[in-house]
Amino acid sequence: MEFLNQLVNDVNSVLWGVFFLIPLLCGTGIFYTFKLRFVQIRKFGLAARFLLGGASLFGKRADKSGMSSFQALATAVAAQVGTGNVAGTATALVAGGAGALFWLWVAAFFGMATIFAEAVLAQTYRTKDSHGHTVGGPAYYITLGMGEKWRPLAVFFSVAIIIALGCIGNMVQSNSIANAMQTAFSMPAFVTGGICALLAGVVFFGGVGRIASVTEKIVPFMAAVYLIGGCYVIGTHLGEVIPAFKLIFLAAFDPESVMGGALGLTVAKAMQFGVARGLFSNEAGMGSTPHAHAVARVEHPAEQGLVAMFGVFTTVVIVTFTGIVILVTGVLDFKTTGIALTQQAYTVGLGNVGMSFVAVCLFFFAFSTIIGWYFFGEQNVRFLFKGRGVMGYRLLVCGFIVLGATLKVDLVWALADMFNALMAIPNLIALIALHKVVGNTLDDFETKLDAYEASQHK
Repeated sequence: MEFLNQLVNDVNSVLWGVFFLIPLLCGTGIFYTFKLRFVQIRKFGLAARFLLGGASLFGKRADKSGMSSFQALATAVAAQVGTGNVAGTATALVAGGAGALFWLWVAAFFGMATIFAEAVLAQTYRTKDSHGHTVGGPAYYITLGMGEKWRPLAVFFSVAIIIALGCIGNMVQSNSIANAMQTAFSMPAFVTGGICALLAGVVFFGGVGRIASVTEKIVPFMAAVYLIGGCYVIGTHLGEVIPAFKLIFLAAFDPESVMGGALGLTVAKAMQFGVARGLFSNEAGMGSTPHAHAVARVEHPAEQGLVAMFGVFTTVVIVTFTGIVILVTGVLDFKTTGIALTQQAYTVGLGNVGMSFVAVCLFFFAFSTIIGWYFFGEQNVRFLFKGRGVMGYRLLVCGFIVLGATLKVDLVWALADMFNALMAIPNLIALIALHKVVGNTLDDFETKLDAYEASQHK
């Protein structure tokens, strides 16, 4: 087992290293940022109008024909905002120093252009399966956009994402919930796993309608609760806020001068861990969130592309709050890491309720991710088996949720990282190959928008 663990970690060090997936993901984001003429800046206000115009906690029930734009975004954000935003931020700060947070912002900025492209392609090449369900995602835009000769690449992607998110990834999420609940409330792991599987099963077996209904309520609630808690901690440490931001910017470019040379922190380390955590937490370019955006009911593919950018923006806000809370409370000592460091920060900020607060927030973050990742996997089960096999997949995921809660998952974490990388590669190939489609779609949208606005001023 130790040999397997080491082997997977060695593979991950290459896949997620500074010479492979990180430059590929960042490079794709930079490419699309320039190709789309900084769409994440130019159209941010319009994207906000689309989002706020369709936001509702009780939208029209989703069905096999799709869901509302906001429900699709909520489902995507449910997957994006997980344990990585709470525990992963702390890990990045310990591994790369405070400067990692700056590079995380940079990755997210370019990631907004990438996720726009993913959502546009998902909308453009969505279709219906044999049961009449609207489906879409990388497997579909690979086969329909690039041609059937690329089907093996689409099949590879589908298998990788079902393993990475639906099975192994959800084991990681349930394990994170179990550990947090055991620490905060002394709840046995198998009890937590059973409860999670039961609650998740109720959502899974309710189909797309229940998935959309749950995510549109749980995502705004969990984000609001976490940000309110963060605001309180930051508010009680206002004198440390400006020094914290100063530290972030200084440490991004000269970490030794502010963090100490003995820690071995360098600009390369700050960049590597900040960018990797940013890409991992917002999932831009990974090929996961397009499954949600594909089923949104919108008038033009670019509309959902604009709304999708807010998924990345949401993760940036939550990750930033986590990082600032850790810095202003002064708990960053490079010895504690992960969820323990975040709990320590909130315990300093909120007192005795801090640990319980983080445990409850982590439950909502991780549980919502389980729902989102299940849905992404389901779309690929439908792709591989022509709409069949969904019932078996639901039972399989529930089993993995129970199993994950009761295991020590060092190897499982490493396997999840590896399959995440493997599923990203086919998606990035498709994003580059279909760049003209994305560019033409945005041009068409802007032409129609200009014509509409001109008619309104006559």
